[in-house]
Amino acid sequence: MKPSIRYSTLAAAILASAFVVACGEREDATVGERLDGAVNEVQQASREMKEDARQASQDMQASSEQASDTIARDAADAAITAKVNAALAADDQLSALAIDVDTSNGSVELKGTAPTAAARDRATTLAQAVEGVVKVDNQLTIQSS
Repeated sequence: MKPSIRYSTLAAAILASAFVVACGEREDATVGERLDGAVNEVQQASREMKEDARQASQDMQASSEQASDTIARDAADAAITAKVNAALAADDQLSALAIDVDTSNGSVELKGTAPTAAARDRATTLAQAVEGVVKVDNQLTIQSS
């Protein structure tokens, strides 16, 4: 049950209790019994509110952990992309400017052109050698002369 609904329910219960006490409809109940009933209702509402707060805290913690995981994964992917680009730039047969590197969850995608089939294969080898790479999807085309 949502906290706003519980607050509304709590308010309605308190108002109903006050109305019953004020109108004296429960003439067979003593003032003490009526007060005990109202106290019990407030205590129950308090327990429900504490449970709602506990659940909200757990939800916030789970969201925070998920956000941290996403940030860490994105940072790792950015590092992999940078390392693959550096490896491609250091190779004398490949041009890092002609190759677009995208990384998602450790999977590297290479797009663009390579001067030869051997250079295309070399790009895959260089990307696979980077720590954290789990898969390379080489979509490089061979440059026509």
